[in-house]
Amino acid sequence: MSNGSVDRIGRIECFLVRPRWVFVRVETAQGAVGWGEATLEGHAEAVVGAFEAIRDRLVGHDPDRIEDAWQMLHRLGFYRGGPVLLSAISGVDQALWDIKARKLGVPVYQLLGGRVRDRIPVYAWIGGDRPSDVADAARARLAQGFAAVKMNGTEEIGWLDSPARIDEVVARIGEVRAVGIDVGVDFHGRVHKPMARMVLRAIEPLRPLFAEEIVLSDNPAVVAGLASFSSVPLALGERLYSRWDVRPFLESGAIDIIQPDLAHAGGISEARRIAAMAETYDVALAPHCPIGPIALAACLNLAAATPNFVIQEISLGIHYNGPSQDLMTLMKNPEIFEISGGSIAIPSAPGLGVQIDEEAVRAMARDPHRWRNPAWRGPDGELREW
Repeated sequence: MSNGSVDRIGRIECFLVRPRWVFVRVETAQGAVGWGEATLEGHAEAVVGAFEAIRDRLVGHDPDRIEDAWQMLHRLGFYRGGPVLLSAISGVDQALWDIKARKLGVPVYQLLGGRVRDRIPVYAWIGGDRPSDVADAARARLAQGFAAVKMNGTEEIGWLDSPARIDEVVARIGEVRAVGIDVGVDFHGRVHKPMARMVLRAIEPLRPLFAEEIVLSDNPAVVAGLASFSSVPLALGERLYSRWDVRPFLESGAIDIIQPDLAHAGGISEARRIAAMAETYDVALAPHCPIGPIALAACLNLAAATPNFVIQEISLGIHYNGPSQDLMTLMKNPEIFEISGGSIAIPSAPGLGVQIDEEAVRAMARDPHRWRNPAWRGPDGELREW
């Protein structure tokens, strides 16, 4: 059979743009263009390096064969999984879905079976890495149209710390709940097993939406042990990169909400498989996304077509961005992320629905970022989780 009329992938580019994002642009021989996001915060250079092998595999490949491309990149490199390789695959995967849907003149979610909801609930961040002024920040988010927020539960904390630290966590959450807004509490893996039960018991009366990474996902047995201890829904997943990583948490009943990041966990293709697997365990999906607009657009398309989706993280005004570079800076159609009544409209434009300002991206990428997360130490000089 002749392949003379079949389009081929001709060019794959990466752009490091502030504050800490990696954008991916895929162009075909016939001039079709798609965008993806391969952001891996703090390790952008490693992800860009992984694209050397990706180009060798995919330049000349049929862009419509998205699953074949995914399997080839994941399986034929011999070494599989992990944040770097799957973040790189994520960027390509999103871009290929974008190309295919644009060619067909439909949003990506139409290729995933069509929408199962009319709007997409969202939440925004308050408080920063070391949470402070959370009540005023919650009121500001309420005025923006949000009905829910997320905050770090604690700043750096020791493996076994003073009970006063737990009192501080409770006080901060209480301030936000008093504003009249729902709150998810992200512990960023900063709490360790010796204190985790005490923290969960203390915050339970405040009825947070969820406790995220109360302990690190490195410890599935510890998470499973906490699952039956508290009624607070347990959430994690940003440091899980494939369905194989997620499986033990589902099989043990350890979590209530899975939070894969579509820029880390194999893109739309793998996150959709994770969501379907989670549904069989009655576990909800709330994708992690404190990063850029392309990843968010991918999340919204997945959310539109996923029955067990519950709420979407959005990085508008997040503390990582700063005043000169926010979620919508590199977009031409920021209106697609307009918040009303605690939710966002489902994207209606073809592809992922986000129009990237390519000229601005190329200009910014000429001075690539070198973002690194802080290195925190305790009073005795010991390293602590950030």
